[in-house]
Amino acid sequence: MTAPATMPATAPVVLGAGPAGCAAAIVLARSGAEPLLIDRDAEVGDALCGGFMSWRTAATTRKLGIDLEQLGAQRVTALRLFAGRRFAQSALPEPAYGLSRRGFDSALRRTAVAAGARLEVDTIRALAPGCASGESREYRSDSLFLASGKHDLRGATRPRGARDPALGLRLRIAPDPQLTALIGETIELHLFAGGYAGIVLQEDGSANICLALRKSLLARAGNDPAQLLDLLAGESESFAARLQFAPANPRVDTIAAVPYGWIAQDTAPGLFRLGDQAAVIPSLAGEGMSIAIASGMAAAQAWQQGGGGAAPAYQQTFARRARRPVRVAEAIWQLAERELGGHALTQIARSVAPAARLAMRLSRIAA
Repeated sequence: MTAPATMPATAPVVLGAGPAGCAAAIVLARSGAEPLLIDRDAEVGDALCGGFMSWRTAATTRKLGIDLEQLGAQRVTALRLFAGRRFAQSALPEPAYGLSRRGFDSALRRTAVAAGARLEVDTIRALAPGCASGESREYRSDSLFLASGKHDLRGATRPRGARDPALGLRLRIAPDPQLTALIGETIELHLFAGGYAGIVLQEDGSANICLALRKSLLARAGNDPAQLLDLLAGESESFAARLQFAPANPRVDTIAAVPYGWIAQDTAPGLFRLGDQAAVIPSLAGEGMSIAIASGMAAAQAWQQGGGGAAPAYQQTFARRARRPVRVAEAIWQLAERELGGHALTQIARSVAPAARLAMRLSRIAA
């Protein structure tokens, strides 16, 4: 059997061409590093999570030379909370945006390649010190940037010990003038016992609905996503009003066992963990894309200063930077997924507007 081809251990290798990986590749390439950017997909897909871009994401992305408004992103100026029959609305501290991951990731990938990153299509299966094993060959480098999103690789897995783990689901509703008028320039959070759904319009006018919920809630619906949607619609008139625009049998994308709240506290020399491989913020905060971009940029800047040996110091510094937004979002999530907690959050947002805006600011990663 012929041994797989290898590459010289010179250029930094970035594993994953999502927001975190592309941000790292852009900064590395602009410094003259000529990074190799590896992704399993030749064509940019539409990832399950991340259709909401906070004002911090917009500001950070502009540093990379990408303007979300120029990509046609939908402007978002307010947050709406729904819990049972309770409702609250609060203005966002600054305008945010709704943009599909296909649109966002495509722009980032184009920018990375234009900056000088070399893109290669392969599926990475496992990591070892200084080596990433793909289906096509091995990639050797003393600087590996792990940006595989919510998907773990053998040799670099994250702990998944929750008794009732969190799951992610997503469906898309085609553009409809009545739905556009209903949602408008808002990001909606519909709170349920055991989870929540976020709804935002995207650049083509479609509505992106992402749900984060406990496995036990899906089990109540016979582990059938369609039955789950019916169950939630029966518990919430506001959610049912949005779902009436969905097709009879909507396609529902899923991802299992999301380790919300996990933060990488350390790493081995030569391995930089980025995005969800660095910190997994509960998605109701709407800060996942900002953390991804920030981690990619910070890791690349650390590499410029100290090469692969700078990875442990970068990881520890980024863990401290991510701790506050992740812990604040985790506390809000744990409260929101309880019926009484969801009601309390909605009442506070309705009665004490500064409290809602403070929570939004505290769940942003520092610039």
